[in-house]
Amino acid sequence: MPFTFKQFHIDDQGCGMPVSTDAVVLGAWAPLTQAKQILDIGAGSGLLSLMAAQRSTAHVTAVEIDDAAIQACQRNIDASPWADRISLIAGDISEIAAQQSQRFDHIICNPPYFETGPQSDKTGRATARHTDKLTFAALTRAFDGLLSEQGKITLILPIESLAAWNKALEQTLQLTLLHQCDVVSVRGKAAKRMLLLLGRNRATPAQSQLVLREPNNSYSQEMIALTRDFYLFM
Repeated sequence: MPFTFKQFHIDDQGCGMPVSTDAVVLGAWAPLTQAKQILDIGAGSGLLSLMAAQRSTAHVTAVEIDDAAIQACQRNIDASPWADRISLIAGDISEIAAQQSQRFDHIICNPPYFETGPQSDKTGRATARHTDKLTFAALTRAFDGLLSEQGKITLILPIESLAAWNKALEQTLQLTLLHQCDVVSVRGKAAKRMLLLLGRNRATPAQSQLVLREPNNSYSQEMIALTRDFYLFM
């Protein structure tokens, strides 16, 4: 059953945030179809968990730390066709990784990435967007502790965060970049986001590009093909 966004709940503090292009592109691009155990770190209002459940037959574990987002996430899970395949865990992913014995064959994450700059006066939204609550170093350690031997990780980051991300990744010798897809918002402009696929098996990283919109602001054909199961294109 295709997932639609019309009745998707966000919390009243804005932590869950409106449905974002970043999350939709990440959820559609990630190679999830063969996964059996998927982990969604920083689930927010549950968008990625629902997309993962729709695109696979996996059991999905959603982890979220913010109380308001947790409530919105559980409402969205309960209202979905996949409630029996999605479990929500409330807590800090670093603490959970230290206690969790289960390993996942795919981890998906739309992490906080703004290292500097003004923070929202809404605590939940600031936590979701800034790395002071979940640093890249802490995130890579959690990835390493929770990923199965043949598992994969998919995330999305701004291009300007690449140096900081690579520095954190270098400290986790078990993880390596497998694919980087630069995301261009409008054809002809510079990429502002990057989709990353990580794993444990070292290989020459693949490179690709995804253009979201044409100069006339219409969706590109590649964006339509990637996300047609989640958007209703006119």
